[in-house]
Amino acid sequence: MMDIKVAYGEKVKAIRKSQNVSQEKLAELAELDRTYISDIENGKRNVSIETVFKIAKALDKPMISFFEF
Repeated sequence: MMDIKVAYGEKVKAIRKSQNVSQEKLAELAELDRTYISDIENGKRNVSIETVFKIAKALDKPMISFFEF
């Protein structure tokens, strides 16, 4: 069974890197802590829908794009 936290974190990292955005910059844009971004990308956090929205908005992507595995 797929671990959704890991899959979501990998997608965030891939999209962030494809846009040449650092974790620090993403954290700033999404109004989140950089260590929280790191934990998300490493599949260590069970994020809320609000956090998903903040990250999607910060990276200018529709929320659904983070769930296309």
